Amino acid sequence: MRVGGAFRAWWGRTGRAARWAAAGAAIALAAGCAAWGVGVTGDRASRVRASDQRIAVVDGPRDDQRVTLDTTFYRPAGRADVPAIMLGHGFGGSKRDVADEARRLARAGYAVLTWSARGFGRSTGEIALNSPDYEVKDARQLIDWLARRPGVRLDGPGDPRLGMAGGSYGGAIALMTAAYDRRVDAIAPMITWHSLADALFPNSAGAGPSDGVFKKLWAGLFFTGSAGRTACGRFLPSLCEMYQEVAEKGRPTATAIETLRRSSPSSVADRIRVPTLLVQGQADSLFPLDHADANARAIARNGAPVSVVWFQGGHDGGDPETERIEGLVLDFFDARLKGASASGGFTVTRSGGIDSSTRRVVVDEATTRTYPGLSRDPVQMPLSGREQTIYNPPGGSPASISAVPGLGSLGAGGASGSLGALGSLGGGFPAERPGQFAVFDTRPLEEPVQLTGAASVRLRVDGDGPLFAKLYDVAPGGGTATLARRLAAPFRVSGGRDVTVTLPAMDHRFDRGHRLRLVIATTDLGFATPAEPSTYKVRTVSPLTVPTVPSLATAPTPVPAWVWALPLAGVALALLIVLSGRRRPAPEQDSDVPLEITGLTKAYKNGHLAVADLSFRVEKGQVLGLLGPNGAGKTTTLRMLMGLIHPDSGEMRIFGHRVYPGAPVLSRLGSFVEGPGFLPHLSGRDNLDLYWRATGRPLDEAHLDEALQIADLGSALDRPVRTYSQGMRQRLAIAQAMLGLPDLLVLDEPTNGLDPPQIREMRGVLVRYAEAGRTVIVSSHLLAEVEQTCTHAVVMAGGRRVAAGPVTEITGSGRRLEDAFLEIIGETS
Repeated sequence: MRVGGAFRAWWGRTGRAARWAAAGAAIALAAGCAAWGVGVTGDRASRVRASDQRIAVVDGPRDDQRVTLDTTFYRPAGRADVPAIMLGHGFGGSKRDVADEARRLARAGYAVLTWSARGFGRSTGEIALNSPDYEVKDARQLIDWLARRPGVRLDGPGDPRLGMAGGSYGGAIALMTAAYDRRVDAIAPMITWHSLADALFPNSAGAGPSDGVFKKLWAGLFFTGSAGRTACGRFLPSLCEMYQEVAEKGRPTATAIETLRRSSPSSVADRIRVPTLLVQGQADSLFPLDHADANARAIARNGAPVSVVWFQGGHDGGDPETERIEGLVLDFFDARLKGASASGGFTVTRSGGIDSSTRRVVVDEATTRTYPGLSRDPVQMPLSGREQTIYNPPGGSPASISAVPGLGSLGAGGASGSLGALGSLGGGFPAERPGQFAVFDTRPLEEPVQLTGAASVRLRVDGDGPLFAKLYDVAPGGGTATLARRLAAPFRVSGGRDVTVTLPAMDHRFDRGHRLRLVIATTDLGFATPAEPSTYKVRTVSPLTVPTVPSLATAPTPVPAWVWALPLAGVALALLIVLSGRRRPAPEQDSDVPLEITGLTKAYKNGHLAVADLSFRVEKGQVLGLLGPNGAGKTTTLRMLMGLIHPDSGEMRIFGHRVYPGAPVLSRLGSFVEGPGFLPHLSGRDNLDLYWRATGRPLDEAHLDEALQIADLGSALDRPVRTYSQGMRQRLAIAQAMLGLPDLLVLDEPTNGLDPPQIREMRGVLVRYAEAGRTVIVSSHLLAEVEQTCTHAVVMAGGRRVAAGPVTEITGSGRRLEDAFLEIIGETS
């Protein structure tokens, strides 16, 4: 489980043009210039120097353990007296994961120290989960080392001007170190925890982790996702034994709770007195927004300035909002470490782009000067629904599904449509199971309601065991009901008592005419539930309390100045044009054309035009190769095709239906893009089964036998995926994309990691798949393989289509596709 990838994603792209434009052309070179073995490397273009160090530290409860930490120190060449930043990596990662981030910070004028935490990468020692006796002591000795570096600004002897940042595991060490070492001057932790005990044993009824519900899937990833020859990999033996005990019982022990609390900011929050920027993801079932809320409230009580940002991403996937978050973090450190002007408060970043239902521009950001918490300005909404009886099935299976750890970043879209978080799955994703949930609705809204915070409700429940509360957004007329956020609020009941349940925190707009739906379920795939069957009687005894933050100010799309000079009728017409943004889309009609792309254009916020006026059409039975050099726009095109990102203009239609995030027609698309990703502790067979269950379609429609035949993994199908080679993962991912035999199959570099016999077999699989009346799109750099597999091709360069047609026409007589490709690309360069 490489949780650090979430931090890497939002920091990793170039976006602050005014600050980093001079270094932009050297970014690719800089990434390849770091020498990880020995010595010092220079990067003249970016003016950053990096040196590797093996730093010996002493830790443990008795300071009797010697550990060697693998570190890299980055400094801006030719500059002295600069503040320092320690940059931590995510769980399962190493210092390599944050190398690009470190270089960017160094270019912005900071000395940056990255390190692989004990038990990770090339560092020695065992994982202790950011314990004060281990990782915190290590970090403090790294601060000692930084204070001795020439060129690092000092606030006093042995006291560097210092900020700390990191995502997930790296965010927690920033908080913990700030509590134990007064030399830390500012921290910017992201998607991290307040209480690890509450994270793994949450209880939304407020009873605490001792009576919480075990988050079994995330715990399994946490403790066994990187296991090697031992059950828990490089963990301290005591932590491994703790996990095995709670995993068997499904309930926490007092020792486990105490151990997890010692590794949590909640145990030392009263000591954190430095300016803090807390960045938390809304797509995060591991550390939801309430963890950032608890950290913010605790640090604010100490008198320290605290700013909070909610963004669209998180451990479950979602939009990383790279450029926006990157700028906020850098501005924060500039203010707190360099004395630039400071701003704070609360920022909610929203989806942006074009709303798929209204075709209107969605507001990107809303801010207010002070953090409001999770229960500001509540609105009471009565709920309808009589007392209902619900059932927990034997073994807790089949279970309802809210979020599945890792599925948000899986590399195969499968029959459900697109990549990304569960919320973007096409078709009717079956979050609930018949007979296992109770439903209570508000009246249709007379005005829109922007829920910002955590709604709550009081229930009366007869029964004993765990239950799960969720909030749905129901369209008018009993239409589509979608989870406002794919998160569940677990709580435990006993003895027929009233219980107040706090639902997951979120920022979600419920439109006029919509209803809010409270669902109480008996099962959830991510949590441990009783094996014994049981029943519950559930009814509400209070309205739904919905928090709002009216002070959140939004930045609407500005209206051009010339509008105000027009006569009144012209103003009305101009406003209609400006605010609607686009013409009304053409009506939806079924078509036999698998894919038609018209005028597709996408530019990123840094000004890069990735795709420009792209148009092409794919017919049934074709195997189409999407070709082009690196940077041609192929991956961006595929991501738009799967509904992951919005085009700026143009449209895509699958069988006549427009593509947008969550479009039902995406259920006819199977995809594998940007590398395979699976739950590492599960077997290949279980990964395929879990993925298909997430689509909600009957098992007999999965065509699982055909998929297993494609995977050709033999007995390895029943081994954990973490033991697979790259080629094995690749074959499993392609099999997953073919589950349900989708009408349109999209594969990105499907033969990566395959040996020649496997490549030949894959060629036959794709050809036979298309001959059955389906359509295949392949993006590949193996031109000889494309020539033998594909019937048609589209060649892209610089975001544009430069050639298209049957492969035989593109190659002409007697030429290889490679020769034709190089000639075409040469003509357009």
